[in-house]
Amino acid sequence: QVQLVESGGGLVHTGGSLRLSCAASGGTFSNYHMGWFRRAPGKERDFVAAISGSGGTSYVASSVRGRFTISRDNAKNTVYLQMNSLKPEDTAVYYCAAMSGTPFLYSYYSSGARYAYWGQGTQVTISS
Repeated sequence: QVQLVESGGGLVHTGGSLRLSCAASGGTFSNYHMGWFRRAPGKERDFVAAISGSGGTSYVASSVRGRFTISRDNAKNTVYLQMNSLKPEDTAVYYCAAMSGTPFLYSYYSSGARYAYWGQGTQVTISS
């Protein structure tokens, strides 16, 4: 059983930056591919970014590419989402998630249904 705890959310102005962290416990962290998703008010959950267990491969959704970066530190059992040039439309609850036993392919890591473990979420609010 893996437990995930997100942190780093908050309120920032347009153009600002935040770094979200997701600390994992209860498993061998490097065995898990990690993903970030977000849910904006009144909208469905969207895929944001994912990174392979080793950290050697990552993918960022086109909607945030060039502004968001995903990384991980397996020694610290933590995955990060660096968010720059934030816009009001980035306002959402951000969730990290973990999956294992699957190849690191877009069809897998972009689908929330593939992730077995989820954090509680952290609120990100961007003011205009």
